[in-house]
Amino acid sequence: MPSHHYTPDNSTVHSEMARKTDVPSLYYGEPRKFDPTFRGPICNRSCTDLFCCVIFVIVILGYIALGTVAWLQGDPRKVIYPTDSYGQFCGQKGTPNAKKSTLFYFNILKCANPAVLINLQCPTTQMCVSKCPDKFSTYTDVQLQYQITAAPWDYYRQFCKPGFNNPTKPVAQVLRDEDCPSMIVPSRPFLQRCFPDFITLNGTLTVAKRTHFKDALDTARSVTELRDAANGITGLVDAKEVGMKIVEDYAASWNWILIGLVIALVVSLIFILLLRFTAGLLLWFTIIAVILVIAYGIWHCYLEFSLLRQQPGADVTIVDIGFQTDVMVYLQLSQTWFIFLVALGTIEASILIILIFLRRRVRVAIALLREGSKAVSYIMSTLFYPIITFLLLAVCSSYFAVTSVFLASSGDAIYKVMAAEPNCMYANKTCNPETFNKTNVSKECPGAQCTFAFYGGETPYHRYLFILQLSNLLIFLWLVNFTIALGQCTLAGAFASYYWARRKPQDIPPCPLFSSFSRAIRYHTGSLAFGALILAVVQMARIILEYLDSKLKGSNNVAARFVLCCLKCCFWCLERFVKFMNRNAYIMIAIYGKGFCMSARDAFCLLMRNVVRVAVLDRVTDFLLFLGKVLIAGSVGVIAFFFFTHKMPIFQEEVPTLHYYWVPLLTVIFGSYLIAHGFFSVYAMCVDTLFLCFCEDLERNDGSSEKPFLMSAGLHSILRKTDHH
Repeated sequence: MPSHHYTPDNSTVHSEMARKTDVPSLYYGEPRKFDPTFRGPICNRSCTDLFCCVIFVIVILGYIALGTVAWLQGDPRKVIYPTDSYGQFCGQKGTPNAKKSTLFYFNILKCANPAVLINLQCPTTQMCVSKCPDKFSTYTDVQLQYQITAAPWDYYRQFCKPGFNNPTKPVAQVLRDEDCPSMIVPSRPFLQRCFPDFITLNGTLTVAKRTHFKDALDTARSVTELRDAANGITGLVDAKEVGMKIVEDYAASWNWILIGLVIALVVSLIFILLLRFTAGLLLWFTIIAVILVIAYGIWHCYLEFSLLRQQPGADVTIVDIGFQTDVMVYLQLSQTWFIFLVALGTIEASILIILIFLRRRVRVAIALLREGSKAVSYIMSTLFYPIITFLLLAVCSSYFAVTSVFLASSGDAIYKVMAAEPNCMYANKTCNPETFNKTNVSKECPGAQCTFAFYGGETPYHRYLFILQLSNLLIFLWLVNFTIALGQCTLAGAFASYYWARRKPQDIPPCPLFSSFSRAIRYHTGSLAFGALILAVVQMARIILEYLDSKLKGSNNVAARFVLCCLKCCFWCLERFVKFMNRNAYIMIAIYGKGFCMSARDAFCLLMRNVVRVAVLDRVTDFLLFLGKVLIAGSVGVIAFFFFTHKMPIFQEEVPTLHYYWVPLLTVIFGSYLIAHGFFSVYAMCVDTLFLCFCEDLERNDGSSEKPFLMSAGLHSILRKTDHH
């Protein structure tokens, strides 16, 4: 049977030998010598980075223990349902609040931040009510009206403490004891909490058509104070309504969304199969198609912009109209189409510049992808490995989310003294509501109450809940990166076994994907965990920096924000570099079976010795694959657009009635892109692996009969071109 490996002539050998003598080995290590016993990834192996493997297993067991303890200690109802001042859940069955599912705040002006309302406790009395108030009133007005009729009082007292029915009690004492709120304003429920119902009239923010009002003590109040106390609540309320409509749209169109994703799956498979036989034609078609589609988009945006610019009222800016749930409102603005025009023009110019200046390397990258398609065609099972990665990531994400919720809801109800007077020495001290009336606190601090503060405890577990949450996040990042590393090492091992087979496909081992997966788990769990931990620590640092940046927003400390911005930029670059090095280190692990540090060093030196070729591989092939993803997602998205906007006469009666057609449309486009990305990520890993194997092959062998190349003649001629460009 003829051999499929490539043996060049003497001139080629001498040119390759001459090329090797020019390698800057002083800086990037010596090229590898010929080893007749080397058989690629099938060689004898031993466990690598065993210490890190042991630590990783211990951490996983500890993570399971942490989740178990959180499950035993936590109660998700504490996060999901609101709690009144007595620590009782609103709407909980079997309690006096069974029919009172909404939380009402006596003085919402004390709640300066909506995050305080949703996550923590606001420093005012909170009661569970059956419905939010729908009219404006003060306790003073109700007390005066009570002398004439009891109807206003009967309505008002449902927002007072249960059992309180003394409308003649002096206003000052009522407010001191917080028997009733000083005023009620029209509100609407959101997240089972009553928030002021803001309405904009003629551009002015109002509540109950008022901009100013007085409370029970005749203190002047403005609607701006309510807005500041519940900043962003109006947007959240609108978001809830939009959310309900989106859920309804998903319920009405889920089957068509699924059909769209299946079409994307089929198109992606056809695209990959065609790459095997018509890689050059298909990729050039993809490039030209993307250019033409974007050009059409530019022309359409310019046409719409020109028409709207002549219409009155279309020159209103997006900032002026604010957030609107109807997307069509934005499409009536000339500014919207101008933004689209500039964005598409920038993208088109970028693609054309890349093609003009890198046209030779684009041809080389296309040929390299053609070679990669041969490897994929021999190991088709690799195309479906991303499904395993997705399932593992789903398990990690679900476990992290559940553990976070149970940790956040751990602990018992903690009550603290809420004093009406600012100089009370007992303020914010822990108290017991059952024995509070028997203490001297109420005598020394008139009006003080023992109210629910938060859920917590005094045990070491409760004191270190914040540390446990950070640990939960760090381990989650570690597991996610390990899952991705496992997939990369598995695919690299499978494609490396293809490359190092002397006769293709006869010498490719049976079940190369499963064999590679088994090797990665059995021998290299520690190395993969080591690389994943380094990346997880960098990502954790970036998350902390983002948190600090959000806290510093609005502050006047310019120097601190500048330093933080620089740190964020540095860590972003560091994360990108670590990802790149990890990916290549995993390939070297799959080939040679060495530890992480040694594999990372070998990969770095090998890449530096072939830095010209790296420039071709790293960006140009990624660019071509990205265009393929865009073409698949865009083509399926165009079909979905015509379908959901009733522009397909054949399916007019099948189209569901929707609130927002963009909901299923964006879902189909985003889902199609993810599906295409899953398939093309296998291609990207294949190309990276073949590239490193090619570089190793050049350094190990010289093409002679004693040391023949394992590459094909086509691959050799392809990558030799990069030396001349």
